[in-house]
Amino acid sequence: MKKLIPLLIILVIMAIIAVVFVSMAKNDQPITIIKGNTKMEVLPLKVNFTNDPYCKMLITTKRNSSQVVSPDGRTWFFDDPACMALWLQDKAFKKTANIWIYSIDTERWIDARKAWYGRADETAMHYGFGAREHKIENAIDFSTMELYVYRGEHLGNPKIRKKLLGK
Repeated sequence: MKKLIPLLIILVIMAIIAVVFVSMAKNDQPITIIKGNTKMEVLPLKVNFTNDPYCKMLITTKRNSSQVVSPDGRTWFFDDPACMALWLQDKAFKKTANIWIYSIDTERWIDARKAWYGRADETAMHYGFGAREHKIENAIDFSTMELYVYRGEHLGNPKIRKKLLGK
């Protein structure tokens, strides 16, 4: 009996530790997807609590972040327009999804397909495609931005970086 008491104490302590770890794992997990957005509207972005599903980075600013909403109401958030384009490339709902982007000129959510994109802007993953509501000189449209991303013609490419920035 005396040998059994220390074993029971160890088992109880281990059970308490397991319960603590399980409860910690269930709380405060970063958001990767939100379900139920059947109106396909812009959702609030929880900065520093939402992960980009393409690059897996924590989204730390609204600037140039985007949201893709599938017709079934699933919503994903992205830290960089290029991450969104790369992730969306092979999705069956690519053409029917609503895509929202936070513009750097008006600082609000706009339709990403109607946005204008710079090529040498500061973005989270350094691709350079900053989104704007209003067209500026040398800005490109959404489909051109996608094409440049797919072809690797962005600031992450040293040749393009040198061409656009001289560095």
